[in-house]
Amino acid sequence: MPAKPTRTDKSLSDPRLLAERALPQDGEERNDRAPKRRRARSVTVNLSESPLGWLHARGHLSDRQFDAGEKLRADWERANLAPRVTMRWDAAPVAGGKRTAPAILNETEAQLAAKQRFSNAIDHLGSDLSDIAWRIICGGEGTPVAEKNLGWPARSGKLVLKIALDRLAIFYRLPG
Repeated sequence: MPAKPTRTDKSLSDPRLLAERALPQDGEERNDRAPKRRRARSVTVNLSESPLGWLHARGHLSDRQFDAGEKLRADWERANLAPRVTMRWDAAPVAGGKRTAPAILNETEAQLAAKQRFSNAIDHLGSDLSDIAWRIICGGEGTPVAEKNLGWPARSGKLVLKIALDRLAIFYRLPG
């Protein structure tokens, strides 16, 4: 469950909306049901940093819609990672231990898997919803800018984005 946002400055001129978020453990995805082995590290994040975060922080999007958008954006970012050009710093196999394949994907495989998930999600949205979803979630355009660039009437982008996020939530099989 996302942390409750808190304003750090009492003045109305501060546009930041800050919240504490737990960082995933080394090499693990964040899972709220996983047993806690040690105290999780946390970081303060600005919920208004992205257009999607801005809409969610002001109550325009449900948690499910926000999570669906964040999953799409995470896949998009992972799919566009630059290839590794330096030495690999993964741990070497222990002498005398079993020589098996690693349990996790290497960076290239993870990048390809993320690209495939992103492509499947965009295909699932269809051509009508994928343009607004990509512009706001991945491209970082604000809703008014995306509406103008698409030639849509004012205040229509948020409604279409919510439909796209609901469809993404179904694609990513988010509960709700």
